[in-house]
Amino acid sequence: MERAPGETVVYTDGSCLGNPGPGGWAWALPEGPCASGSESRTTNQRMEITAVLRALEATDGPVLVMSDSAYVVRCFKDRWWEAWRRRGWRNAAGKPVANRDLWEPLLEAVLDRGRPVRFSWVKGHSGDPMNDRVDRLAVEAATIRRATSGEDSRA
Repeated sequence: MERAPGETVVYTDGSCLGNPGPGGWAWALPEGPCASGSESRTTNQRMEITAVLRALEATDGPVLVMSDSAYVVRCFKDRWWEAWRRRGWRNAAGKPVANRDLWEPLLEAVLDRGRPVRFSWVKGHSGDPMNDRVDRLAVEAATIRRATSGEDSRA
């Protein structure tokens, strides 16, 4: 997907060693800052959502989120969130939406702050250097259970 003028591109990923199990999340800007964190017992989906939420908290202005999570990308591209809200946070089967505690702040960050945020899916483990980078950071966070941040220019 082509970047719009003034738009920040951020790559995100989540990882879980077991599902549920220890998990990690990460985000990184190409040739710029990055951050990661972990939770002791979580799921891969929760870490994917958390990665995007933390990336948006750390950036300003228009953003293009690059993610290998179809769950996250489709929520916005296919506008799943509209039906969730309309149905009182119930999914199509009438059950409570999983991870609502993370979806609500993410929706606020994306929709309710008047900030342009777009989503694009990138195939995981396909040789995309930035996707590989955030994957490594997320797996490392899940494995060593330690948060990191800084300027990591490793591709």
